[in-house]
Amino acid sequence: MANPAGESESGSIRLDFDRHLMVQFRGSVVTSDAGLLAYRELDDALGLTAMASETLADARTGKNGRHALAGLFRQSVFGRLAGYEDVNDAERLRHDPAMRWIVGGKAAQGHAASPSQMGRFETQWLAAPANLSALSDLSGQWIDIVHGHRPPKGIVLDMDSSVSPTHGEQEMSVWNGHYQCTCYHPLFVFNQFGDLERCVLRPGNVHSADGWEGVLKPVIVRYQGKVLRIYFRADAAFAMPGVYECLEAERVKYAIRLPANQVLQNRIAYLLKRPVGRPPNEVRRYYANFTYKAASWTKPRRVVAKVEWHPGELIPRVGFIVTNMSRPAERVVAFYNKRGTCEQWIKEGKGAIHWTRLSCRTFAANAVRLQLHALAYNLGNFLRTLATPEPIKNWSLTSLKEKLIKISAKVVSHGRYVAFQMAEVAIPRHMFQEILRLIAELRPQPPPAPA
Repeated sequence: MANPAGESESGSIRLDFDRHLMVQFRGSVVTSDAGLLAYRELDDALGLTAMASETLADARTGKNGRHALAGLFRQSVFGRLAGYEDVNDAERLRHDPAMRWIVGGKAAQGHAASPSQMGRFETQWLAAPANLSALSDLSGQWIDIVHGHRPPKGIVLDMDSSVSPTHGEQEMSVWNGHYQCTCYHPLFVFNQFGDLERCVLRPGNVHSADGWEGVLKPVIVRYQGKVLRIYFRADAAFAMPGVYECLEAERVKYAIRLPANQVLQNRIAYLLKRPVGRPPNEVRRYYANFTYKAASWTKPRRVVAKVEWHPGELIPRVGFIVTNMSRPAERVVAFYNKRGTCEQWIKEGKGAIHWTRLSCRTFAANAVRLQLHALAYNLGNFLRTLATPEPIKNWSLTSLKEKLIKISAKVVSHGRYVAFQMAEVAIPRHMFQEILRLIAELRPQPPPAPA
């Protein structure tokens, strides 16, 4: 049986290939996630979990709660940031010294929350309608804090859906013919900095754009009057009259992929004829502008077409974009093509944060898990965009997790302080110190002393 302090009772383990070597397990005084302390420092500088604890309602009525709501929330978010996506991981994490100091309070000298405590917190307290609604708004509120330190002149919003495969009897988990699996079908909105503005969990069999207004409209309303211009990009799944009309009413500039049809093809027929002469070895691109009105539209709109002739291909590649932007066709296409970074951010969320891990039985509990994953993703992205030194400025969330978060450390307690003696491998001391310096610059400055 494991020792409650996280240490083995069986002593050292000898290795046969060299009997001078021993292996010892000291779970309560050694951590593999010491880099989380940098993220906790950023959290404290920006006041992120402090805001969450003020926003969420504590369902407990007694006065003997061992852990404050803010501590439980930090354990949920920071655990996911480090790659521990299951409540069951709390059985080990509750003894981890880095996690205990991140949770704070009584956990620092004792232990963090148990799996049963975390289960009640996530599947009962946070799944209450008021708390789930507050969680959905929290990502945007965090981003507003970050923009207070990095005010953007304009915001570019990218909307896309994704798949979260399921492997059990989860509520509203349905077969999706496009993805060929039983799944959920979440919807995401990102900004140009990679921050996840808002997301929602949906049943697996809904259309890619289902519920778009409930996700996109609150984000647009939040930015109205705060930035000079709002832009929107999306693929052909969002090419719907309701989307165009909403964006035009809110004065949002958009570029949305338009599915091809015969009428559109006829408008650019002159570009679809194979050029005369020997084909060159490079790609040839042609652009066209025209006004088009579909039967379901209330008015004509501008359509930009791009035709690409690739070496060795007999048929050109054709794409159409509906837009209310006035820039030249080539620049509209270049603007739309940057939408691909949104797909990369979704892949980062899947790979680094594991936000496809939605294994609770009820739909509401899985919706909570998705929001907690989103907050963990945003916390990781905030550090990447606000407090990374130049040599690691372009690291992905996966690289930061593997090289920064996963720093092992030995914890040494003294009478007046506790020292985390960290391994110096991928992140040397001067670089970690530079991260903390950048975080310190984000803290509110004290008022000047009176003259």
